[in-house]
Amino acid sequence: MPQTALILGSNGRFGRHAAAQFSGAGWMVRHFDRARDDLALAARGADIIVNGWNPPYTDWAAQLPALHAQVIEAARQNGSTVILPGNVYVFGRDTPAPWTAETPHDAHNPLGRLRIEMEQAYRQAPIRTIMLRGGDFIDTAHSGNWFDKVLTKSLAKGRFTYPGDPGIPHAWAYLPDICRAVVQLAERRETLPGFTDIPFPGYTMSGRDMADVLNRIHPNGARLRRMSWRPLALARPFWPMAGCLLEMRYLWDTPHWLDRAKFDRILPGFRNTPVRDALASAVELPSVDHKVHPDKAVPAGG
Repeated sequence: MPQTALILGSNGRFGRHAAAQFSGAGWMVRHFDRARDDLALAARGADIIVNGWNPPYTDWAAQLPALHAQVIEAARQNGSTVILPGNVYVFGRDTPAPWTAETPHDAHNPLGRLRIEMEQAYRQAPIRTIMLRGGDFIDTAHSGNWFDKVLTKSLAKGRFTYPGDPGIPHAWAYLPDICRAVVQLAERRETLPGFTDIPFPGYTMSGRDMADVLNRIHPNGARLRRMSWRPLALARPFWPMAGCLLEMRYLWDTPHWLDRAKFDRILPGFRNTPVRDALASAVELPSVDHKVHPDKAVPAGG
């Protein structure tokens, strides 16, 4: 009998890819609709709850604690394991890389503190939680993230716009890859501790590295230019989201990457999609080295 994964936020970036990967691996997938479904009922019989819920930054303080409390309670009642996509917001601007599962969570900004508190709630909960912590997402379709809203927005005109220092390393996670890893971790969940924090190494690229790859694969090239933050600063009094984006600006000027040692111990055979293929799919070009289908699981050796 197939195992069951309940996907929360299945229309979002992470949830959409998680649903595709679990389905491709033979799991029974349930999609949760917050407008009509009851979480306690939907979680009955679910082996895994994939928590892809992510309210807008401006709603984090009001919504995050209650949303995650509901997930924890549903998992407790049903004996489900929670899969939680982690991010790098818990690390402060002066935290030296590489960032590991043991690196102190010393962010002092409001969004960082909210993430720290949320993760702590799972650490203390009487449920099994697997948190796979990735960098900024690279998607296979435009989904409103930094990559498509800013970096490659003007790629059709040959421009690649970078929000920070283009010479320092930055952590990236290709969504089909990180969600493929989620499935493999779910299938090994009984061998893991009650709370497992696993950095997902993904790709480490500077802005220049990424521009160089795009230059080689995109017909219009990718001339690198720096993004101006001044429009966001001017919009801050009238647009609350601008303040949130400015709050997280430090991650674009802080060299960072995620240490791969723990991930490789747990999933030693895992292989990332070649970066050229990932970027080609993200900017809707034919795959360069291997065919990558956004709705099908990528083989472990891909």
